[in-house]
Amino acid sequence: MTRSRSVSEDPLSDIENIDPEQQEKDQPIPKKRKIEEDTNGSTSTFPLSVTTIENPLQFKSSTYSSPIPQAILDDKESSVVLGVDEAGRGPVLGAMVYGVAYALENFSNSLQKKYGFADSKTLKEERRQELFDLIENNNEELHEQVGWATTTLTARDISSGMLKGSGKVYNLNEQAHDTTIDLIKLVISQGVNLTKVYVDTVGPPQTYQTKLSKIFPGIDITVAKKADSIYPIVSTASIVAKVTRDQNLKWYNENVIILNNHKLGSGYPSDPNTSKWLNSNVDKVFGWCYGFIRFSWQTAKDSLIKHDGVNVIYEQQCMKKEKGYNDVGNFFNGTSPNSSQKVIPSFIDKSYYNSDIVNL
Repeated sequence: MTRSRSVSEDPLSDIENIDPEQQEKDQPIPKKRKIEEDTNGSTSTFPLSVTTIENPLQFKSSTYSSPIPQAILDDKESSVVLGVDEAGRGPVLGAMVYGVAYALENFSNSLQKKYGFADSKTLKEERRQELFDLIENNNEELHEQVGWATTTLTARDISSGMLKGSGKVYNLNEQAHDTTIDLIKLVISQGVNLTKVYVDTVGPPQTYQTKLSKIFPGIDITVAKKADSIYPIVSTASIVAKVTRDQNLKWYNENVIILNNHKLGSGYPSDPNTSKWLNSNVDKVFGWCYGFIRFSWQTAKDSLIKHDGVNVIYEQQCMKKEKGYNDVGNFFNGTSPNSSQKVIPSFIDKSYYNSDIVNL
């Protein structure tokens, strides 16, 4: 089932109401990917994981799920394996995308041997796009065999979680874990006979594996470093995530008027084009487009300081003080909130109001 949803939705909420036979009948005919025409007449092709995002200028995180592959619908009892990987963890600019790919276990070895799926970082952009196109092309074997889903975590939501002032900060690892869990639940909720899951680790592998095993007790979970170069199904997820991340960045650059098709580079701070764009487009009050830049990254903070950005004290920062807010009455008795000593004129003594002193 093709759908777009908020990250916060529970994909298992309707699992008991799923009718597998009806679900198979309801499988939609996959839509063609959207093709945009550039001003120079050339065309750009964007995947549905990018073009189905509702209200993209609101910069809300979103999830896209492909139709269940026909091979899995035709063989519901056979074991299905799933891989998890991400793209865009480090950039200061743009989204982080988590991807899952799944297929019948007896087909999964063909992903590497027949098609050459590998860690997306080891493949050229053109080859990544070619492999992704084979998965999306209705006439290809990979389309019949491989299902996939992505969650696009926007820069807005990443930084909002990391800059929380009240309560516990929602760090990047926790965001990654929760997104992975939601994506696995989403595939299960579609009636897929998921028996094995392979995850490229975030944090200590064993701790993460134990966490996932408790949530999914009936599934064999493997969490490992460099899983995208070890397990072909994780390599496939790596391709799905990477292409979606790159195309998402490209779509915003080509279609959002505030970006105006600039040379953004890859979005990583070390990229000269990214660094040049970031430092050449600082608004002293607003910084940059709020949903496109990770304001929680030190690179962004340093750039704002370097370009005389207006200093802002957020409410959350005030709440972080050791003893919370101080008693406003302390300002009128001449006592510092953190000291018993008189500190006039830093604090106003109420006795002054009954005196002839005018230099308060």
